[in-house]
Amino acid sequence: MSSVKEISKQAMQRLPYYLQFLKRLEEKGETVVSSPLIAEKFGLKEIQVRKDLAIVSSVNGKPRIGFEISKLIEDMEEVLGYNEKNETVLIGVGSLGTALLSYKGFNYYGLNIVAAFDSNPDKVGTTVGGKPVLSIDALSGFCKEHGIHIGIITVPLEHAQSVADILINSDIKAIWNFAPTYLTTPSSILVQNESMAASLAILSKHLKEKLH
Repeated sequence: MSSVKEISKQAMQRLPYYLQFLKRLEEKGETVVSSPLIAEKFGLKEIQVRKDLAIVSSVNGKPRIGFEISKLIEDMEEVLGYNEKNETVLIGVGSLGTALLSYKGFNYYGLNIVAAFDSNPDKVGTTVGGKPVLSIDALSGFCKEHGIHIGIITVPLEHAQSVADILINSDIKAIWNFAPTYLTTPSSILVQNESMAASLAILSKHLKEKLH
């Protein structure tokens, strides 16, 4: 199979949607799928889908038949890392942090939140979603001791950079940032931002174009 590093960010963002579609087809008893069918489902060009599947699939699709669904699912899950278990920590047990800690679907994607951290003494020592809430002062030592390489930031924006700095000094390799602010990090650390402001701006612009 081709190396994951050869897959573009755009393709990686499409793969989870392909995978969900394939799983639904498999549940319906389908055994093969064609690139035109996937392209039609997602409104993509067939050549783009063929390129995506060629990168992730360990076997070639058969002309006029397509790809074996079960094998394609297996290959996609491997590429997406769903078969691996990545342990992570979450910092900021507010409303959003609590919701993420309570979400049970992360395990399906190979992500396991092992602990949460907060500066509020009323929250420290409790459990949320079955995860222990520890003091922010223990964050760096915990990450180093347990070999944690992913940190999830759900703190208010004014505290996000200081939390990121702690993670950077704790051998973290990637940050999933839900705080509405830009983080300054070394180029060696991957930061994935989830910005509701940016998403709302896109929605607002679309509505303005359609309604005026």
